[in-house]
Amino acid sequence: MFAEAAQASVAVGRQLAEPDRMADLGARLRRLSPRAAITGARGSSDHAATFAKYLIETRTGLQTSSAAPSVSSIYGSSAKVQDALFLAISQSGRSPDLLATVRSAQAGGAFVLALVNSSSSPLAEMADQVVPLCAGPEISVAATKSYITSLTAIVGFVSAWTQDKELAAALESTPVLLERSWALDWSPLVSALRSASNLYVIGRGLGLAVAQEAALKLKETCGLHAEAFSAAEVRHGPMALVKPGFPVLVFRQRDESLASVDALIADLAERGASVLVAGPSPSLPVTGSVGGTVTQLPAVEAHAVIEPALQIQSFYRAANALSLARGFDPDRPLHLAKVTETV
Repeated sequence: MFAEAAQASVAVGRQLAEPDRMADLGARLRRLSPRAAITGARGSSDHAATFAKYLIETRTGLQTSSAAPSVSSIYGSSAKVQDALFLAISQSGRSPDLLATVRSAQAGGAFVLALVNSSSSPLAEMADQVVPLCAGPEISVAATKSYITSLTAIVGFVSAWTQDKELAAALESTPVLLERSWALDWSPLVSALRSASNLYVIGRGLGLAVAQEAALKLKETCGLHAEAFSAAEVRHGPMALVKPGFPVLVFRQRDESLASVDALIADLAERGASVLVAGPSPSLPVTGSVGGTVTQLPAVEAHAVIEPALQIQSFYRAANALSLARGFDPDRPLHLAKVTETV
């Protein structure tokens, strides 16, 4: 896991070395002018799909929803998705339920775009167009570089689709910024969570995708019960569990969501939570009135769309260290396999 996560910057560089592929895809999407977008994925790839939803909806206005693979693979229901974009995201491209969903989408009239790491996979062969993730071999059960390359592939095709030169330029700087993010010291996270049993992981908008991914990694590699929430949802029930000392990890990016996330951080600290904050430095007190704390984790500043990928890169290094500190083997999570062939 450590070695593969460290390769993310190189993998993204390989992906960016084929700009004509994205330019052609962007032109094709403008010609198709899809009436909706649908995502299909499982696990870490589904967290990347969350990122895709927010980016597509905020940049194109196109309503984007997540397909439930069981609808096709178990219930055998056919999709009515004429003129829709179906975005399938997968490291292996071999999960039976995802393939069933893609077949249903194609039969229903959707254009299938696959973001996949294995270009020889069944998914790549089925898709109308493929964007290789270029992550290279990923042996560790916990996906890292394939998740980051999924995020950058999404930024790549959306920036090409919308002809957003500013976003495209920001993407070009990502490999260097990932290297800097990998070198950051997140040891306070390891210290704070070494003996923890439960925590919340929070993000909003584009940052929700990396909150979901971080929570999954904490479960599978560290044996921690971590639950991901949007900052907009925490006050709708989950706040009831926040007591003095309760740990919370928050991801923040410099966009329109920032003020609401900062307000939640202040509220959590006032309730006594131990809050770890990734992203731009918040203008917040470091202690709450009942002993809550706010600990800033270092982060590389960038375009707001790029910041979540940089933050999860820093997190991966810390998660590997935390797994070892808690007595786990991050490369061999219990009861898990690299390719999960859900029916």
